Amino acid sequence: MQIKVSGHQFDVSPALREYAIGKLERVERHFERAIDMHVILTTDKLVHRAEATMASPQKTLHAFGESNDMYAAIDMLAAKLDRQVRKHKEKLTDHHRGESTKLRATL
Repeated sequence: MQIKVSGHQFDVSPALREYAIGKLERVERHFERAIDMHVILTTDKLVHRAEATMASPQKTLHAFGESNDMYAAIDMLAAKLDRQVRKHKEKLTDHHRGESTKLRATL
């Protein structure tokens, strides 16, 4: 998975870039089919915002996190995106497939 980190109206420091990439790489553990992810970091007075768009073959997921600290906003973003990916992966698996074959066998 390719992760692109950019800043909106400010330059992203290498330390902040590495932190964002490190936090968002754990999403790849849960979902191997992700193609790429684009992360945009913005700051508006005292509010720091991190938002990400992840493209996969089935669906495009979008999440954001806001906080007074950019590192906390990235943490919130990673947690939200991780929940969305796990929920999407759960929907992809067919949990009732075995029950239908058992039902047919008994009839």
